[in-house]
Amino acid sequence: MRIGLDAMGGDFAPEAVVCGAIMAREELSSDDRIVLFGRQDEILRIISEQGADANAFDIVHTEQVIDMHDKPIKAFSQKTDSSLAVGFRYLKAGKIDSFASAGSTGAMLVGTMYSVGVMEKVLRPCLAALIPKEKGGVSLLVDVGVNPDAKPELLYQFGLLGSIYAKCALGIEDPKVALANIGEEEEKGNAQTQAAHKLMKQSKQYNFIGNAEPIEIFKSNADVIVCDGFVGNMLMKHTEAFARVIAKRGLVDEYIARFNYEIYGGLPLLGANGVVIIGHGVSNKKAIKSMILQSKKIYTSGITEKLHEALLDEE
Repeated sequence: MRIGLDAMGGDFAPEAVVCGAIMAREELSSDDRIVLFGRQDEILRIISEQGADANAFDIVHTEQVIDMHDKPIKAFSQKTDSSLAVGFRYLKAGKIDSFASAGSTGAMLVGTMYSVGVMEKVLRPCLAALIPKEKGGVSLLVDVGVNPDAKPELLYQFGLLGSIYAKCALGIEDPKVALANIGEEEEKGNAQTQAAHKLMKQSKQYNFIGNAEPIEIFKSNADVIVCDGFVGNMLMKHTEAFARVIAKRGLVDEYIARFNYEIYGGLPLLGANGVVIIGHGVSNKKAIKSMILQSKKIYTSGITEKLHEALLDEE
């Protein structure tokens, strides 16, 4: 497998990205190659400083970088020699099997739409995050950042994408789908969630069980919890921040430890026509390592093909 990695993406790039790639290289098979996109001189310098073998990696030199302050569409079209833009061209051409970055989420979405595109029937792709359940297992939170403004029709489809992913990737036979809201009653919420609830309640495509208040995210009732990217990102970051506060206070808890983002590394972009993984902007080398290993796991599982087949089978 050829695993593409944006060496210039993230708050601590390229050092953290290259160091994470070196760590991941130790756990990959000899048939796997990590393809680093970015400024070659900087990448080689870090590899040398770490005492690693540069021949263990493929390096694609790029001059430009799309940073967090760039407007995604403008940057992607103007910075054609950026690590992110070139990486997506390689993914579209089949020169790499997956592409991951801890850089701009918006730019990753634009890159996906302009290169590999989305699956048939998919309106917009969404990011899925695994949330540990209090009594074991995980629930899937979708969307967590790609679509900060989502119409009810999008929320409905996020439920479908999440349900299929939970079934195919997590092995849940009949995933229970809930809508994140401020109360369990049908009439709760704003105009967006009220309209989405009506659509989801009528669905014959998945098992909708109603609204779920934030506390339900950590319980075992729902397997998939749907929200727009603004709410999902806030929920995820708030949870991560609280877990860090607990850890800093020296409170050791096995359950809280499962919220460490370094474990998961990156999140899959559901609905993309290819394996696209988006990492946390503050990813350190451990998180980058996990993101690379996650890329291989998702690719080898065939989840992209399974999602596509399942969507075509849906009425």
